[in-house]
Amino acid sequence: MIKYRRILLKLSGESLAGAQSYGIDAARLNDYAAEISQVVKRGVQVGIVIGGGNIFRGMSGAARGFDRVKGDQMGMLATVINSLALQSALIDAGSAARVFTSIRMEPVGEYYAKEKAVEALEKGQVAIIAGGTGNPYFTTDTASALRGTEIEADVLLKGTRVDGVYNADPEKVAGAIRYDKISFEEVYRQGLKVMDLTATTFCMENHLPVVVFNMDQKGNLLRLLDGEPVGTLVHL
Repeated sequence: MIKYRRILLKLSGESLAGAQSYGIDAARLNDYAAEISQVVKRGVQVGIVIGGGNIFRGMSGAARGFDRVKGDQMGMLATVINSLALQSALIDAGSAARVFTSIRMEPVGEYYAKEKAVEALEKGQVAIIAGGTGNPYFTTDTASALRGTEIEADVLLKGTRVDGVYNADPEKVAGAIRYDKISFEEVYRQGLKVMDLTATTFCMENHLPVVVFNMDQKGNLLRLLDGEPVGTLVHL
């Protein structure tokens, strides 16, 4: 039994860099594509939003003197590069995939509209939605919350390099406690950094549950969809 039939998968741009500090690691990209392809073959409809931090981050650009709006636009273009790379890898893995962009840039990608993305999903194609929200000052976490709600996903799956939500940063605090599940209200109360505040609020208000899990561990996505206790469920 598949637990979710339509998902919005949020992938980290930094994770695509793999062992590198910058760019796209081919092995990591192909691992992601192979696992996503298996999920699609199981009948799951997959929408994807990818960050661009492995290439350029708008906030860090602003800190280095870039105009914030221009920096965020550069970050949006970085997500398009990552999306095209994933599309190519998915096609090589045997899955049809289409790239939609929040900013017009045909023929690089199709201009995003909910109806076109849902049509792709219903045809068994992976819908990769690039360019963030198309607006500065919004993160790709917020873009994934928005797109997940728009395409009426059952869940937002946030793939990270940690295996769930902790009460403290497990990479910095020894003995940090991991939650199997936690409410949005408790996330707020404790000030946990599951996603940025805008994205978290958007998911809560639109009744979109979130699962935070380690995408870098092979097989985790399949296990999660099979109903195994993978990651942390953030719920109403």
